[in-house]
Amino acid sequence: MLDIKIEKAATLKAKPTDESKLGFGNIFTDHMFVMEYDAGIGWHDPRIVPYAPFPLDPACVVFHYAQEIFEGMKAYRTADNKIQLFRPDCNANRMNDSADRLCIPNIDPDDFVQAVKALVEVEKDWVPHSDGASLYLRPFTFATDVTLGVHASKKYTFCIIASPSGAYYAEGINPVRIYVEDDFIRAAPGLTGFTKCGGNYAASILAGDQAEKLGYAQVLWLDGVEKKYVEEVGSMNIMFKIDGEIYTAPCDGTVLPGVTRRSIIELCKDWGYTVHEEHVAIADIMKAGAEGRLEEVFGCGTAAVVSPVKELKWKDEVAYIGDGKIGELTQKLYDTLTGIQWGKIEDTKGWIVPVC
Repeated sequence: MLDIKIEKAATLKAKPTDESKLGFGNIFTDHMFVMEYDAGIGWHDPRIVPYAPFPLDPACVVFHYAQEIFEGMKAYRTADNKIQLFRPDCNANRMNDSADRLCIPNIDPDDFVQAVKALVEVEKDWVPHSDGASLYLRPFTFATDVTLGVHASKKYTFCIIASPSGAYYAEGINPVRIYVEDDFIRAAPGLTGFTKCGGNYAASILAGDQAEKLGYAQVLWLDGVEKKYVEEVGSMNIMFKIDGEIYTAPCDGTVLPGVTRRSIIELCKDWGYTVHEEHVAIADIMKAGAEGRLEEVFGCGTAAVVSPVKELKWKDEVAYIGDGKIGELTQKLYDTLTGIQWGKIEDTKGWIVPVC
């Protein structure tokens, strides 16, 4: 167990009065969790301190070789004013999987969860009260060795910051149009596609910008070898309901093992759906769309929970899904997951971790 020291900020920030204008990732709380790693010592000096910039040498490894990883999760306030987390152990384990690939030292999952809970408890007044709003949490680790040599750092900083965020669907869930990218790739076997590292996201920005200019909300990525099989959409996993069965790309090294993805698969199986975690060709998806067998398509991730898709464009083909409306299963998944997260539905899965 970590011995976490707490240093409170002398002056607290004014908290937002209109939670409908929170947006995402623009406002940050008064404090952050920090601890350091040194080779031969391990992780040390866990503490909660006032939110502030880091003094970093210009030659830090993270600036030059991008040795860093992160996670994304939320704290939720229930109707009876309790605060809780959703499957934080999954985030802890996934961060260690990312760490292994980037040669970053692991953090004990129990210590990770303890650190998250400690920060949320200190910042409990920042957890929004309005429906659909939450306190977004961003744990991250970055290399701090001062050297231009290309090798794993011997020093790291682990930090957790928190940002009150508004409801993702403040105006209702509106299905989106998706552009299938067949030029750029997001990941390839043997690389870092299964990790949450900044380089994956930086490399995706150009394709996303180009898709947006064409009027599409997100990019659907194909595999990096044959550019044939569907993998992810934007920064989310994606699922297809075809002939009453669920299809999604397998987590075999090029796809992020999403916590929401994992939860959806469990729920769908509980409800009697057959779930296929296998490679599915975009040509087969479009063919199912043309034949009226493509019943629902949705992205899934921490921020949106689910994001329904109404249109897929690949080359000169366009598939229209569900008359442009959210599908029955997509809606049920959204209602169930958010119901559990905000305490409106009983958690029978053991997914909720109370904070205070």
